[in-house]
Amino acid sequence: MASWEIVAKATEFISEEMGVALKRSAISPNIRERMDHSCAILDTEGNIVAQAEHIPVHLGSFRIGSRNIVSWLNRNSMILQEGDMLIVNDPYISGTHLNDVTIIAPIYFEGDLSGYVINKAHNVDVGGPVFGSLNPSASTLFEEGLVIPPSRFLINDKVNKEVLNFITENFKDADTAIGDLNAQMAANRSGIRRVTELFRRYGKAFVHESWNKSIEHTNRLSLLELKNWNKGVFEAIDYLERNDEKVPVRVSLEVKENGIKADFTGSSDQVDFPINAVIGVTYSATAFAIRSFMKSEIPTNEGFYRVLEIIAPEGCIVNPRKPAAVSGGNVETTQRVADVVLAALSKCMPDRAVAASSGTMMNIMMGGRRKNGKFWSYYETVGGGNGGRPTGPGVSGVHSNMTNTLNTPVEIAEKEYPLLFTTYKLRDGSGGKGLHSGGDGVIRGFKVMLPTKLSIIADRFKVTPSGAHGGESGKTGEIDIIHNGEKKEMPSKFSFSLDSGDEVIIRTPGGGGFGSLPHRQ
Repeated sequence: MASWEIVAKATEFISEEMGVALKRSAISPNIRERMDHSCAILDTEGNIVAQAEHIPVHLGSFRIGSRNIVSWLNRNSMILQEGDMLIVNDPYISGTHLNDVTIIAPIYFEGDLSGYVINKAHNVDVGGPVFGSLNPSASTLFEEGLVIPPSRFLINDKVNKEVLNFITENFKDADTAIGDLNAQMAANRSGIRRVTELFRRYGKAFVHESWNKSIEHTNRLSLLELKNWNKGVFEAIDYLERNDEKVPVRVSLEVKENGIKADFTGSSDQVDFPINAVIGVTYSATAFAIRSFMKSEIPTNEGFYRVLEIIAPEGCIVNPRKPAAVSGGNVETTQRVADVVLAALSKCMPDRAVAASSGTMMNIMMGGRRKNGKFWSYYETVGGGNGGRPTGPGVSGVHSNMTNTLNTPVEIAEKEYPLLFTTYKLRDGSGGKGLHSGGDGVIRGFKVMLPTKLSIIADRFKVTPSGAHGGESGKTGEIDIIHNGEKKEMPSKFSFSLDSGDEVIIRTPGGGGFGSLPHRQ
C-alpha cells in the first residue's frame, strides 16, 4: 500500500507538470519565456492541495481566489459539469488584477465531482485605453480593461463562442489572446488527466485522505517552525509613490505559538490611482515574506495558509472597495507589502534580517500597429538588486520577492516586436554599501522601430530601498526617454507616445546594504 506522502508528492508534481504544459503551449513571450503563470490543484471545497512554485504573487492569492470562485459557484447554484471550464479575471474575485486571467475546471471521477484544477496566466493585454492594460492614470477598474465575471468558457468540451467573442473584441491582440487561453485550457486538461490517473491507481478515497493528511502535516510543520520564533508584536512602515505624495503601507505583525496575525490598520485609505491591492494580493505578499523566513521545507498548501491571519480594514489601500483601480497593486503594492512584512520579521529575528530589495517590478507596457495594420502589445518586468544578507551580498540583476519571473530575452523581443535593444547590463554601484553590499540593478535600453504608446508603472524613484543593521540604501530607479533627440527624465508612473527611433533607458534600483562597514583606523 502506498503512503500518503507518495500521493501528496505526486499531486505536487502534477501541478508542476500543468505549468510546463502551459509554458510550452503559450503564444506570448510573457508566458512562454517569462513564465508569468501559476497552477494549482484544489479539493472540492476550494482548499489548495498542491501548487507549483511559480509566481509568488499568484501563489498566496490562489488561496483567496479559489475560495471566492467556489463560493461564487455555490451562491449561484452553478455546478461545473465534466468538460466545463470557468473563466474569470475580476480581481475582487480572482484575487490579483485583470491581466491575470484565471481558468478553473472540475475533476470528475466515476461520475462524482472530486476536485478542481486551476491556473492563472498574465495575458499581455485585456483591453482598456493603454497597451498592456496596466494604466498608470486609471482611477477605477473600468479604466484598466475588460472585466470578465465568472463565466462558462468551456461547455461540454466546446468553447463558449459568446464569451470568446467578448474577449477577442476587447483584447487588442486577439490572436495572442486565443493562443494563450488555449494553453491555459490545455494545462487544465493535463491536470485533470493526471489526477484521474491517481484516482484509478490508488482509489479516490485514499487520494482524498492523503490530501487531507498532507494539509495536516504541513500545518504541523508550520507551527513547529513558529515555536522557534521570537513572540511578540513587531511593526514596520514603508511607502509607495503617487506623484510627489508618499502613500504609507503599515503592518503590525503579531507572532504567536498558534500562528501569525498581520494587521495593516493604519495604512493609507484606498486611492483614485492604480496602486490599490485587493486582499488576495495582500495575503499573497504576506505569506511570501513569512514563508521566506522559515528554515524548514514546508509544502505550499492549505496547511501553511492556516497559520496566517490578515487584518486589513475594508476601504484601505491593501483591501479596497470595488471598483478601485488595482492593476499596479498587483505588481507594486505587493512588493511594498512584502517589504514591510520582511522588515517586521527582521525585528522579530534580527539574526535573519535582510535589507530591502529593489522594491519594484518596473512594469513596461507598450504597443501599437504593425506594418500590416494589426496591433501588437508587449509587457515585461525588469529585475533589480536583492538586499544584502547576514551571509553575503545581495544578488544583482534578478527579479526579487513577488515577481520571480524570468526576463524576456533580447533575441525573442526583437524577433516578435518592432524593438531594437541598445543596452542590457548591470547598473554598477547601484546597490547600497555595507558589510554585505546590496545587489546592483539593471540598465535596459531599447529603441522603437514604429510609433509606439509606452506606459510604465514602477516605484522606488523617490523612496530608496533601505539598508539593514547600518547598511546604506540602494539607489532609486530612473527612466530617460530620448524623444526626437531630446532627453526627458520621467517619473515612476506615466504614459508617453514614442516616435519611430525614440529610445527608452531604464535603470532599476539596487538593493540595500547589510551591516556597517568597519571603521578605518
